[in-house]
Amino acid sequence: MSHVAASDSTLILSFPEPDVAVLTFDTPGKGANILSRSVLEELSAHLDELEGRESLAGLIIISGKADMFIAGADLREFAASLDISADQVADMCRFGQTLFSRLSSAPFVTIAAIDGICVGGGAELASWCDRRLMSDGTKAEFGFPEVQLGLFPGWGGTVRAPRIVGLGNAVEMITSGASIDARNAYAMGWTVGISPQERLLADAIALVRSEQATGDYQRDRQCWKQPVSISDTELGFLGATASAYIQSKTKGNYPAPLEALEVIMEGSLSTADEACQLEAEGMSKLFGSAVNASLLNVFFLTDHNKKDHGVDTEGIEPRPIKSVGVIGAGIMGAGIAAANLKRDLPVTLTDAAADVLAGGVRGILQEVAYNKQSGAADVDRAVRYAPLLNGTTSDRELAECDVIIEAVVENADVKRQLFARLEPLLGENQILASNTSTIPITELATGLQHPDRFCGIHFFNPVRRMKLVEVIRGEETSDATVSAAVAYAKSIGKSPIVVGDGPGFLVNRLLFPYLQESLELITAGAEIKAIERAAKRFGMPMGPIELYDMVGIDTALFAGRVMWEAFPDRIIASPILPALAKSGRLGQKNGKGFFSYENRKRRAQPDPDLNDFIQVYITGDKQFTNEEITSRLFLPMLLEATRVLESKLVRDVRDVDLGLIFGLGFPPFKGGLLFWADTLGADKILEMLKPLEEVGERFQPTELLLEMATSGRKFYDWSPG
Repeated sequence: MSHVAASDSTLILSFPEPDVAVLTFDTPGKGANILSRSVLEELSAHLDELEGRESLAGLIIISGKADMFIAGADLREFAASLDISADQVADMCRFGQTLFSRLSSAPFVTIAAIDGICVGGGAELASWCDRRLMSDGTKAEFGFPEVQLGLFPGWGGTVRAPRIVGLGNAVEMITSGASIDARNAYAMGWTVGISPQERLLADAIALVRSEQATGDYQRDRQCWKQPVSISDTELGFLGATASAYIQSKTKGNYPAPLEALEVIMEGSLSTADEACQLEAEGMSKLFGSAVNASLLNVFFLTDHNKKDHGVDTEGIEPRPIKSVGVIGAGIMGAGIAAANLKRDLPVTLTDAAADVLAGGVRGILQEVAYNKQSGAADVDRAVRYAPLLNGTTSDRELAECDVIIEAVVENADVKRQLFARLEPLLGENQILASNTSTIPITELATGLQHPDRFCGIHFFNPVRRMKLVEVIRGEETSDATVSAAVAYAKSIGKSPIVVGDGPGFLVNRLLFPYLQESLELITAGAEIKAIERAAKRFGMPMGPIELYDMVGIDTALFAGRVMWEAFPDRIIASPILPALAKSGRLGQKNGKGFFSYENRKRRAQPDPDLNDFIQVYITGDKQFTNEEITSRLFLPMLLEATRVLESKLVRDVRDVDLGLIFGLGFPPFKGGLLFWADTLGADKILEMLKPLEEVGERFQPTELLLEMATSGRKFYDWSPG
């Protein structure tokens, strides 16, 4: 086999057989292959050479990286080009389309041999090949995730997909942004087969021979240049149902899926060349938009988090966590245990109440046995995970675990007594942690012999859905402990951020100004439905009042008291929560809170009895506009974020935005709280605050905000130094 490659090249050309060429993608020094401009130019140069060769039967495109075909376009190049003109966007699309389309018109068969991740621009490149063959590797996936960045496929994906797998399949894949595995790709028609990983290249070579013998690829080339064959009735029905579904999901906040639908539908009635032009024009409406910029920021937040070790000290190798102890078998403890089991980590679970422990074990096994594909419990999964879960009342068994996470009642005295009992049983390489959501870690560490091996590992409810974990560093927590906690959280699929110590830490500290302001709005005369509507229009998954019910009125009351004691100058102790709690209205947990949940689907519904409990506390009758409510809800959260930065509670401004998106559901299409604030600018924020300063001290601008307005700096310019 001969090879042709420069030392810094991504593409390696080889000839396993004299008339079969293989282009291997293998970006030097990187874990993933991406389609940067330089890589596209490399591809173009190789195609120039190969098209000039006589008697070449086929070209196979493959990856030199394990479990990775091509991850897509170079998003940093995209981010650097957000301000280009619409014509330049269209030209960028046409460049990629023209290059990739050469794979569908070359004087030889073209095969994409896919092992691992093939998404975005990589999926488009593969789509322009005559055939696709996928491996049976567990990491193999195929998809078009561009809508998650506020875009849609712009290098021919909207053109090739409906012609290869049908209009309905193309619409579903592209507008959802979801990837499919090899089995589903084969069933849908993306691939002509699934090969064992070790035989992928050999099977691709055999496919070249087969296609040359039958000539089927030539017939498909001609067919896929034409409009899609579909009746007007089918087209109309698909368009109407898909549009309604997309609008119900996006609430109008994410324009890309609807734009993609329009381009796919219109392009299906045109030739492939005409459809490519429509795709390029459609992309120019989205590329560089506010939503595109915001979603790109979320991507970079996530990417930064994946690479962050949680400490700035060099050379710390996190100690491995191979077993986990969980104290408390309630909702949070059981959720934490299940998250570990799903990643094959042995869990020792304990609880002071035997019946709670037994119920926790049952619930955990039910959760981990659930099979998404069948929608029911899977016996094989239950058998697989059951031996990894040890329900016990023995402190000795618990103390054998590498990390022990306490998830008991939110009471500092109870927690400290527990730690004092356990710590003498632990060795020097074990970590003791608390899942507390509000109590300072330094306070909980009082009396510990080794506070350096103690930290907060705060999960969010429901654990199975919430990706965020706060790793809280007490005054004496060591870098080694923080590093190990961060690595552990990542090992179970979570996104950890390291925050300094203090009441509420990061997420709850920013949540409570938002929640408490909703109660102050009620007191001032705002209707609950208007408050909920304003929050949802802003993009929150639910309004603050319903969120109170989800958290639990009693839980919110206790946590609110902690926050009020810490920040009495700006946290108001509303009488509404104590009144509801005293009357037994605790929220979703018992069917009634601000809303009633006593219906078949247990959804929030207005409860006429609520007025009996809150009317006495309503002292105003102001008619608020949607804009006024929005400012009242979100500006206190933003001001508290500036105080978090001033106190250097976080190591990176991006941790604030990641924490709120993954921990609170702050709308990704706004890019994060501080990213959104940067789009407004400090001057605009001060202008919005001016009419609210008379409401209370909580609306007074902070020193950081005033300095930013003077200097013209943005939040994303901030560093703790």
